[in-house]
Amino acid sequence: MNILITGCNGQLGNEMQQLEKNYPQHSWFNTDVEELDITNQLAVEQYVAQRQIDGIVNCAAYTAVDKAEDNKELCTTLNTVAPSYLAAAVEKRGGWIVQISTDYVFNGTKYTPYIETDTPCPDSVYGSTKLAGELGVSKFCKRSMIIRTAWLYSTFGSNFVKTMIRLGNEKPELGVIFDQIGTPTYARDLARFIMVAIEKGIKPGVYHFSNEGVISWYDFAKAIHRLAGISNCHVRPLHTSEYPTPARRPHYSVLDKTKVKQTYGIEVPYWEESLKECIEKL
Repeated sequence: MNILITGCNGQLGNEMQQLEKNYPQHSWFNTDVEELDITNQLAVEQYVAQRQIDGIVNCAAYTAVDKAEDNKELCTTLNTVAPSYLAAAVEKRGGWIVQISTDYVFNGTKYTPYIETDTPCPDSVYGSTKLAGELGVSKFCKRSMIIRTAWLYSTFGSNFVKTMIRLGNEKPELGVIFDQIGTPTYARDLARFIMVAIEKGIKPGVYHFSNEGVISWYDFAKAIHRLAGISNCHVRPLHTSEYPTPARRPHYSVLDKTKVKQTYGIEVPYWEESLKECIEKL
């Protein structure tokens, strides 16, 4: 197949590129905004048609959650409009699309893990535009797979893990939120699953994927410091109210992975094992 990866300079896009060499039977087209402006409908249609693209993994998104509150137009263009252009273009070729979405499509008021059929109720511009992106992709491409993920980190780009390591080495004390609960996702694990889905065949629908387990940001920070060998930084728990942000965060955003495990016969790694792997790479 000819497979297009958008947002190739981001965390997930970089991880996808690391794995591509294991799948030489496919031709991979890695693009970021320099190679393909996905907000330009004509450019998208021409790219997909000329290169005879059979499938798209859309890793591109506007992910600055707080800045999104003041940049709704740009956020909508990247998270809602552009995915529809990609979906419509690949549909013309009878192809498929994998759209990466987020736990932010939920407001986080549940106390049990979210399943795919729970009614979305986003509470931020970011979450609303990502949900609209899901709906657009599903509308314009019959073979569309939506993957909601959460708390993404990687050896690439900027993320919570790298920030905690840097601050842990710079500061004697840190305050980290303890009353927001979820599950981290190592982008390499998500990329591995996407490759499995491509090889076994894209089965349309919505899926949840994060690592196994449940943890707070505070406990995550403590684990990062322990595994990175940082012992001179005191991490203290903060209430969400002590750290106000423009965008509201879900208090509980644990994703249930039953569907993805049953559909594709995969095992999802435990968050701490994946964190250890990432820190060793760093």
